[in-house]
Parts: sequence; C-alpha cells; structure tokens
Amino acid sequence: MGALNHLRVLDLSRVLAGPWCGQNLADLGADVIKVERPKAGDDTRQWGPPFLKDSDGQDTSEAAYYLAINRNKRSITLDISTPEGQEIIKKLVLETDVVIENYKVGQLKKYGLDYESLKSLKKDLIYCSITGFGQTGPYAHRAGYDFIVQGMGGFMSVTGEKEDLPGGGPQKAGVAITDIFTGMYATSAILAAVVHRDRTGVGQYIDLALLDVQVATMANVASNYLASGVAPKSWGNASPNIVPYQTFKSSDGWIIVACGNDGQYRHFVKAGGQEELADDPRFATNPERVRHRDTLVPILSAMVAKKTKKDWIDALEQAGVPCGPINNFQEVFENEQVIARGIKMEMPHPKAGKVNLVRSPMHMSETPVVEKRPPPLLGEHTDEILKERLQMSDADIQALKNKGVV
Repeated sequence: MGALNHLRVLDLSRVLAGPWCGQNLADLGADVIKVERPKAGDDTRQWGPPFLKDSDGQDTSEAAYYLAINRNKRSITLDISTPEGQEIIKKLVLETDVVIENYKVGQLKKYGLDYESLKSLKKDLIYCSITGFGQTGPYAHRAGYDFIVQGMGGFMSVTGEKEDLPGGGPQKAGVAITDIFTGMYATSAILAAVVHRDRTGVGQYIDLALLDVQVATMANVASNYLASGVAPKSWGNASPNIVPYQTFKSSDGWIIVACGNDGQYRHFVKAGGQEELADDPRFATNPERVRHRDTLVPILSAMVAKKTKKDWIDALEQAGVPCGPINNFQEVFENEQVIARGIKMEMPHPKAGKVNLVRSPMHMSETPVVEKRPPPLLGEHTDEILKERLQMSDADIQALKNKGVV
C-alpha cells in the first residue's frame, strides 16, 4: 500500500514543481486528489506535441509533459472561484492531511482558501505554498518561472561553454531543474511536517520559493564564491575544481572522463600510453592540474582522439577510471543497466490502452513505490471523489455540473 497510505493530499498546484511533489507523495502511497479547472485542466495537458496516441494512433488530449508528472493521482474538476467550489474544497480539507498550492501570493485568500482560513477549519493541516520568490521580500508578488529563476539564481552564469569559445555564453538546463528541485524540497518539507504533526498534533505552513531553491542547489559553486569572493564562470563540460573531469572527443564520438583523484588520473594516461604525464610535476596532483589546465587538456584531447569511444570505455572501466558515453534517449532506454533497473514501465490507460512512463527511482524494501493508476484524465474521478468523500448524490453532482462548478 505504500509508506504514506495513511495520508490524504489535496493538490491545487499546476504545471511542474507542485505536481512533481504530489506525484512523489502519490508514488509513496498517499491518496492525492488533483484539483483542476473545469474543461481546461492543468496547463501542461496542452503542452505538446507530442501527445499520447490512442489505440487508433491519433493524438489524445494528454500531452507527454502532463503524463510525466501526474501518475497515481485522482483528478477532480472544480471552479474554486465559485462559492460552491470553495465550499467543496473546505469540506475536503476537513479530512485532508496536506494541501499543496502554487498560486500567486495572496490569490487564494480572496477565496478563503489560504492557510489561515483553512487552518481555522483543521488545526493540524499541513499547507505547502510554492511560488517563484516566496511569501516575503520585494519580489514576492512577481510571477516566477523556472527559466527566469535559472538566470536569476546564478545557474545560467556557470552553465554552457566558456564565453571565449564558439557557442559560449549562458545556457539553461535541458530540463526545468528549478521546478524539479523545488518539488523535491517540497516533498522533504512535507514529510518532515508530517513527522512533526504525528509527534505533536500541530500542523504548519511551508513557504517554498523557486529562487531560494535555485541558489541553495548551486552547492559547491555558490560555496566557491562565498569562500573566494570571485564569481564562478562557465566551464562547459569541465569542472572548475577537478582536472580531468570533462568530455573528450574520441575518434568516433564523445566520452566523459571523471578522474576524482590522482590515482585515477594515472590510470587514465597510462591507458592512453602516456603515463609520463602522471609524473610531470605540473600534472602530478589535482591542484597542479587545475593550475595548468590550459596546457594539459589539449594534450589529453589529442591522446583520446587516437582511440574509439568503445576502446576508451572498455580500457578505462578495466582500469577503474570513472567514464561513460553521452547517450541520446533512444540509447538511454536501450541501455542494459536502465533495462535491468526497470526504469521504463508500462501502465494501462483508458484512452491509449497503455502508456509508457518513467518509474520512480525510489526502491524501498518494506514499503515499495505504489503503481496504482496512470495520470488521470481531466475530471476522471470527480463523481467518485464527491460521492466517497462528501457523500453527494448523483442529483447533487449533476446540479453542480449544470452550474459549471465541476
């Protein structure tokens, strides 16, 4: 049933950060109700192509983007701008453990669905707000988007090729990392709040900001600046602190070589027939290799270019040097390790018959991840939830549908 099968979550969030958190909780067994706008639903439902194909090979209304972040949830459509919609949310909250929302600061207060209003109904409620810039500060009322925050939080200043090389300049990540990390931090914070509530009976409010998360996840890069006062710069596919720790072009493709210590470096150059590079005092230790990077890297690049990608990977794996290929996603899902770990999974789907998804990476011996339902169709569980949670009759539900509330 999953470790969190005792938790009920009301997910009022859209797009990525909040839904990613909700999916994590659902994977762990929580009953997550995704609240969506009638007719339109979550914006990501239309963020395509590509869209999921039905059994006839035609596009459905389910974008691949939406499918990636909403499995194991139930969907209810609800117009929370109406008094009836607000009343339904309040009734659902009475038997909900966690609320997740990512509306603009103050927007839910006008509907009586902010933390203080809902806390008055349920004292031990855990309420997680996700915004671009948090609930305080001069930017609090600004809309925050992953791309913008990647720039503001310093990530793009250290990502991409070096500015003095062709193609150099700031570069965003290939995936919305700020949203993903925020969803992960939200998951951790919510679980900590659940533990606190279970021990004390007291709920709490969680204020998560994309900008805070982006700066926090810069880790050693931010620490380098704080320690030195020198703003880090972009290094392309190289590390500012370790050499060699980068990509090299072999005779038939690119490889990654990551020498984390002097012993691995010696094995690397020995595999290339140039062990004398490990005895040269300019290159014998990592600090010296970092200082003499511009001299050493061209030598290593010429060395790597003499062999094929397979020859290098075979040789370096035998020598115990961390290395690997740079795969496209066809190669990712054909990789023997990816297959062995079961990362790709298939679930039944009411429109397509089946849908291929990426399995949660959480492997737990006693409470394994739950795979109970595919990403829901828009409003797929509206009737079910209203009957189950609020004991509404068919006539009650039809009246709400006639008014456009659900």
